[in-house]
This record gives sequence, structure tokens and C-alpha cells, in this order.
Amino acid sequence: MGSVSDLTARARIRDAALARFGADGIAGTSVRAVAADVGVSPGLVLHHFGSKDGLRQACDDHVLDSIRGGGQAGDDALGEVLQAATPVRRYLARAFLDGSSGASALFTEIVDRTEAWLADGVREGWAHPADDTRARAVVYVSWLLAPLVLGDHVGRLLGGDPAETATAIRGARAGLEMLTKGLFTDDRWLAAYAAVNDQERSK
Repeated sequence: MGSVSDLTARARIRDAALARFGADGIAGTSVRAVAADVGVSPGLVLHHFGSKDGLRQACDDHVLDSIRGGGQAGDDALGEVLQAATPVRRYLARAFLDGSSGASALFTEIVDRTEAWLADGVREGWAHPADDTRARAVVYVSWLLAPLVLGDHVGRLLGGDPAETATAIRGARAGLEMLTKGLFTDDRWLAAYAAVNDQERSK
């Protein structure tokens, strides 16, 4: 019974830290505040995690596991982010801003999987080919995750927290509509950027 109790306490502390880190950031969160949220002593937090860095690492690992195992979108890692629980999305947004090592690893993994997913789409005929597949994957991921990072501004204009499912889906749908149907009716902007790119390469 003791081991089960310890596991339960550890999970409760981790979940409280996840919420605190998501709301206040890593620097703005203390071990004492997390302990108070759970109703345990700071010593018990340190017993389970060793330090605040250890607690943050446990949250990073939990978020990585949640994203990797929580979706039903196949290789579409962004779909898995959208289906993750709200505290996970909120923590992820703050971790991207604070420079969490776990968030960096997750971003890279999402880009890798998205690049592979789009390559499958090209082979299967539902995605267009790209001159720079890596850049396309990075930009695509950045576009769809931007509402999480710019949460206050996006939420103010969309009328809801982007970490909440309804707002996240609304933003994602608008982005996918542009990507699927197109935004511009001609290639003037693409041609302009191509010209700039050619000038840069010729220097």
C-alpha cells in the first residue's frame, strides 16, 4: 500500500506542478507553491523529485508521453497536440516560451513527424510537393502552434483560451482552410519572395 500511495502522491504533485508551470512559468513557480497546491510539505516534493529542476523534467517527460500516446491522428503529431488535455497544452505553451529542454525536444519531434507525414501525403496524392520539405514542415508546425505561444493575444481576439479545445480547434481549422483552399488568387507574393531569394543567393 505504501508504494501505491507514493505513486499517487508523485502523480498528484506532478499534475499540480504542470498546472503551476503552465500558469506562472518555471521561474515564477516555487516548490513551496506546488506543495501548497497539493496539500503536502515541500520536503515531500523534494523526496519524490529531488529539486525544482527534477520536477520540471518530470513534467516535460509526462507531456512528451501524453503527446506521443494520446492522439488518434496517426503520424500527424500536431493532431495529437490538439487532442492532448488542456493542462498539457497550457504547459507546452509556457515551456516553449521558457525554453524547456522537453519542449525543444518535442518541437523537433513534431517537425520530424510532420515532415514524414507530408512526404506520405505527396506519395499518396493529397499533399503538393515542396522545394524545401524541411522548411515547409517547420513553418507548418510553427503556424499551427503559434496560437499556444501567443495565447493572450490570440485568445483576446478569438474569444477564448487557445489552450482550451474549442479555441484550439477554431484556430487550427482556419489555418487548415487556408492551406487547403489557398489564400491568394495569384502568385505575385510567391514570385516576389522568389526574386528576393535569388538576389540573396547571388551575393
